[in-house]
Amino acid sequence: MLAKIRCPQCDTDGTFSLADLVYEGPYRCWKCRGLFSIRIENNELKSCEAITEEEFNRLMEVQALRAKYRKQ
Repeated sequence: MLAKIRCPQCDTDGTFSLADLVYEGPYRCWKCRGLFSIRIENNELKSCEAITEEEFNRLMEVQALRAKYRKQ
């Protein structure tokens, strides 16, 4: 499923591919490269907060660990 996200920094529309109805994690705008922590439920953006590069990397690591253990 593809979710649409409008970047709060540059107002550009982007798409985000989802496997589940709920997603909480990092997002990087394809145009301005802004970093955000987002929550999507039922194809609707519920929250979006600007984050630092360090926070983005930490969220990416957590997401990778979740994916790793989900496969087992």
